[in-house]
Amino acid sequence: MALAIRREPDMILVETDNGWQTANRSGDGIWSGGGVEITLHSRNDSCSVGLSAPLLAVKTVRLYWKQNVTGRLAVLGDHWERAYGDLEWRGIVPERVMPWYFLTNDGIVTNGYGVKTGTASLCYWQFDQDGITLSADVRCGSEGVQLGVRKLVAAEIVGYEGKEGESAFAAASRFCSVMCENPVLPDQPVYGGNNWYYAYGNSSHAEILEDSKFMASLSSSSINRPYMVIDDGWQLASGGGACNGGPWRGNSLFPEMDRLAHEMKDAGVKPGIWFRPLLTSETVPDEWLRYSANNGYVLDPSVPDVLNDIAESVARMVSWGFELIKHDFSTFDMLGQWGFQMKSKTNALPQPFHDRSRTTAEIILELYRVLARASGGSVVIGCNTISHLSAGLFEVQRTGDDTSGKLWERTRYMGINTLAFRMPQHGTFYSHDADCIGITEQVPWELNRQWLELLAESGTPLFVSASPSAVTKQQQLELRAAFELAARPLAPGEPLDWMETTCPRRWLLGGKETRFQWNQVSAELQSDIDNIWWK
Repeated sequence: MALAIRREPDMILVETDNGWQTANRSGDGIWSGGGVEITLHSRNDSCSVGLSAPLLAVKTVRLYWKQNVTGRLAVLGDHWERAYGDLEWRGIVPERVMPWYFLTNDGIVTNGYGVKTGTASLCYWQFDQDGITLSADVRCGSEGVQLGVRKLVAAEIVGYEGKEGESAFAAASRFCSVMCENPVLPDQPVYGGNNWYYAYGNSSHAEILEDSKFMASLSSSSINRPYMVIDDGWQLASGGGACNGGPWRGNSLFPEMDRLAHEMKDAGVKPGIWFRPLLTSETVPDEWLRYSANNGYVLDPSVPDVLNDIAESVARMVSWGFELIKHDFSTFDMLGQWGFQMKSKTNALPQPFHDRSRTTAEIILELYRVLARASGGSVVIGCNTISHLSAGLFEVQRTGDDTSGKLWERTRYMGINTLAFRMPQHGTFYSHDADCIGITEQVPWELNRQWLELLAESGTPLFVSASPSAVTKQQQLELRAAFELAARPLAPGEPLDWMETTCPRRWLLGGKETRFQWNQVSAELQSDIDNIWWK
């Protein structure tokens, strides 16, 4: 059954600094009350939600449609930023917060309900047997946004009505295309190495050069060479804990970043680099700072000079010769929590942004635009970035939380679930990176080999994290075969049993069904399961 979100809602509530109030319908598509006006403008197959509040600070706009739902429905939602191993088709859960969009399947037809990418608010849906609720969070950090005379287009609502005989996966992919009209995609498939899952921040110029030579030896493509991404640990403030911030200059182990980038290219790889744009240990003007952190200061991206400084850092990395820029931690730094903690409370920090006239979503979007522009022709990977705001700006999105080079169960929980349930976003929002294969002695190769096979044949980015000295001859042969596939465009893989499990093992790859076995019962693995952090 199709749910009615294209008609005007039955109720609109608005939250301001004075609390919640009901808006009353005062004209065709116009709802007002208490100094706030909501305008609904329908065009083609969408409906824009406008907000005016010249004298009040507004926090949330909530639209509600009555709907009598009968029969059994399976429901799939999305996450705010990365996925955390918990995406799944479920029954109706009224309190479940579904960021950006959701899909329903009645056993015959799959329908989609959402907002277009690049919205000026942080939007989430809730659904029960009596109706549908869309909440548009328009706050500026912890406070209401002060729009003044400006009218905000908070969201553009869209839907998708599936057809009989269309698979749920095909419907989900088509709906993602409706939500994102202009995705930005890499010119070539993205694949190669990343040193995080064996180095964990401990590396050097010489080690990265050896990593580069090793990754180059695994690829025979003369058209599309692999990347080698330097993760955390290269910057001046590295050491004393992982994931430190700027200033974004090399340290004693990485004394000449421009020379390293050119040597990496000479070795046969495209150089890539990681950074955390909003954290620094550098002394900066007080007006740039949002709050202090244990390992530095978090910058306020609503301040224009902060954005200029970030743009200069990115442009410097590009000038050194880096062809891929991976930026990380910006959602955590701006909102004070991870995506799985956000639910309906997107912000956990008491500090508002300096510029109170823009919503959190608008401030995030401007940061992303600055990063995209400053990168020039280099590929951008967003990690811990808001999915619906990244689409159309970054070529690649790290779509899930970290996999592992230490615990297979974490890779299975985070990686496979993410790959399956965000696969409809691949090629429709961005190129979908479900994270690395961490090749170490701590993870059984018979399991990691299957993860390698799935990623290589899925058509998505393939990153391998492996110390050259730890890779066996057999693993090298299988990595070469995987890189041969990953270097060329492939049809997106399809999870065939994703409506039955959170960890699909039946996949359509290259037109053939492939089955995987993701579990291996052993004393070693059972010990990992017993000690896994999320239990």
